[in-house]
Amino acid sequence: MSAFLNTTLAVPTIQIVLLLLLSTLALLFGKTKLALIINYIFTLYWAYFFNRDRLVGYGLEKFDHITMIYFLFGLGIVLVASLAFMLRDD
Repeated sequence: MSAFLNTTLAVPTIQIVLLLLLSTLALLFGKTKLALIINYIFTLYWAYFFNRDRLVGYGLEKFDHITMIYFLFGLGIVLVASLAFMLRDD
């Protein structure tokens, strides 16, 4: 737990602006589900691709099974939520 509390993540300002722009547009057009998916995908990207060095270090020795399971679980949530949002229209 201390690794999460002591880790500093860097997120470029342009990506934050892009996230806010896409989320705002989706919400203005009444696409709440799309806005949720956009936010979740940006969060996964920032945590696992953009800031990977800071979270797990360099090399594969720090990339253990728990990290891979957690990432696959997050990716699964995006896929299931996307399918559920497309199939169900409220």
